[in-house]
Amino acid sequence: MRMLNMNSNEKNFFLQEKYNITATFYDFLDYPWERIYRKWRPTLIGDLRGKILEAGVGTGRNLEFYHDDVELVGIELSRKMLSKAEKRKTKVRCNVSLVHEDATIMQSIDSNQFDWIFSTFMCCVMPDEIQKLAIEQFGRVLKKGGRFRLLEIVYSKNEKIRKIQELFAPFVEKVYGARFDRNTLRYLEQSSNLQVTNTTFLKDDTYLLIEGIRT
Repeated sequence: MRMLNMNSNEKNFFLQEKYNITATFYDFLDYPWERIYRKWRPTLIGDLRGKILEAGVGTGRNLEFYHDDVELVGIELSRKMLSKAEKRKTKVRCNVSLVHEDATIMQSIDSNQFDWIFSTFMCCVMPDEIQKLAIEQFGRVLKKGGRFRLLEIVYSKNEKIRKIQELFAPFVEKVYGARFDRNTLRYLEQSSNLQVTNTTFLKDDTYLLIEGIRT
């Protein structure tokens, strides 16, 4: 069944099944990029305080970088990815709970409770209509004045970089479900209660960091 012909529930199920398979070799496949990401994680995470939701916690690569004073809830759609994150909790200094949860629904997550939402490369995995649902949930579970920080990957406007991305794009979509042409920034800008306050690129014009606040 093609993704274009699926409804939102079917697309979520498709992603869950994909990552239940990918989880087995996810960290191995991600190693070349992790050499870059690991240098960024302390800066991206180290200043976060209060009660934090990490949406799409994956195999838990971010966990060890949270300050020991924070209260962290990590949600993940794939149980097998989550089981790998559980093993990384031994390195975590803060109070952390990991929850099997769908970011587009967040049924187990109460409204207006988080000081921060942090996420890396989750939205670029989601087809547009699913991504909109997740962004709505961000606005629901953040406190008024709460902040968000999302790292996404987008197509470069540099012709040489773009050609490399296009070469890898079929593999990235097949294995991770990710695409470089998602509309995360646009959907955040269209949100009724989320305001984008800053955007910056961490590398070239491909790794886009989006920061903002719940109004």
